[in-house]
Amino acid sequence: MSEPRYKRILLKLSGEALMGDDPFGINRGTIERIVDEISSIMSLGVEVGVVIGGGNIFRGVALGASGMDRATADYMGMLATIMNALALQDVMRQKGLNARVQSALNVEPVVEPYIRGKAIRYLEEGKVVVFAAGTGNPFFTTDTAAALRGREIEAQVVLKATKVDGVYTADPKRVPDAKRYDSVTFDEAIQKYLGVMDTTALALCRDQRLPIIVFSILKPGALKRIVLGEQEGTLVHN
Repeated sequence: MSEPRYKRILLKLSGEALMGDDPFGINRGTIERIVDEISSIMSLGVEVGVVIGGGNIFRGVALGASGMDRATADYMGMLATIMNALALQDVMRQKGLNARVQSALNVEPVVEPYIRGKAIRYLEEGKVVVFAAGTGNPFFTTDTAAALRGREIEAQVVLKATKVDGVYTADPKRVPDAKRYDSVTFDEAIQKYLGVMDTTALALCRDQRLPIIVFSILKPGALKRIVLGEQEGTLVHN
């Protein structure tokens, strides 16, 4: 068996990645396939932290939230990520993975609070740690939470799982001849507004020299190929 290139990773999952082809919510088949992908790298001895978004749930209430105070809307989004984290943990347990959810918001009857030392210990014990509620603060995205948690747990790379197989010169859905980058620098991604992550997340990863790989979670085996050091998606680096 090939030796993995990365020993510890931070996987950023958008809430939309859990929808599958549904308009919102959690698609059971999709979340099971994602867990299978995670399981495939756990079997290589890779330690996995996950930051999850909440767009799949919040999208369903977005019309009602129109005109809402931004901080209130952000807290609603954080609660949505906790729901997603619990769903992900449940499927992981059913598939034989030991998972823990840690939340940046204090909801101890439901999930434990985020404690950096405990999270690292869980990872060393071979458990998946799912980080919910973003950074716990409004006005910061789950992309920024991924950069922050990735650095805190000393991950070697942030893997951003999307529905697109990398970073393009333009939106490939709107511009058919858009070109995909094999690699791009943080500064270029920021200056060209390539939509990799928000600027705060990119700047944090750049300053901490934490590379990002953007790839399609819908492509079977892509996560494992990245972990083994094969070319997949787009590398964002210093």
